[in-house]
Amino acid sequence: MGKGPDLRYERKLWRAGVEAVAGVDEAGVGPMAGPVVAAAALFPPEVFIKGVNDSKKLTPERRESLFEPIREKALSIGVGIVDVDEIDRLNIYWAAMLAMKRALGAMAPQPAHVLVDGRAIPGLVLPQTRIVGGDRRSFCIAAASIVAKVTRDRMMAEYDERFPGWGFAEHKGYCTPEHLELLRTLGPSPIHRRSFAPVAAVLQMKLL
Repeated sequence: MGKGPDLRYERKLWRAGVEAVAGVDEAGVGPMAGPVVAAAALFPPEVFIKGVNDSKKLTPERRESLFEPIREKALSIGVGIVDVDEIDRLNIYWAAMLAMKRALGAMAPQPAHVLVDGRAIPGLVLPQTRIVGGDRRSFCIAAASIVAKVTRDRMMAEYDERFPGWGFAEHKGYCTPEHLELLRTLGPSPIHRRSFAPVAAVLQMKLL
């Protein structure tokens, strides 16, 4: 169990005759700024890339170095993005589910079965298997987690150039002490999530 992701879940489906098995995962549920980004990854049977692991266990440099090999060896990669306005309208849970549906919908070819990290995706037409801690256990979920995280981090670096001052390139929108201080000093940027408590509290203070 401690070795990191492997192909055991994929192999179970391959043995049952299901070849097109995709993993899906999201990045950006916790931050108080920026989008939620999901990715889905489908590989040919028995393809495995050494070093692929839960994106949270890897350094930014390691994630970046794995990004292109994942894209090159995958049969299909899909990315789904849900922006701040949608997050505030839907709430973060439904926004994350929508991002994963969009990622799967963007895949060509489409998978026959989906391995999902954590909670099942409500209303998904494709057959799915939820795996608790899937990004640490399933290779294709771990690969998807890397694609989602790298894509989101790159977006946050671009937002840092568009909205300088809030430090998005450093904290990526997460609730670090530095980010909270900048939020209190500068107020919310256009990409802060108004429905999140720290942002709502600052907006409330500005109304008083």
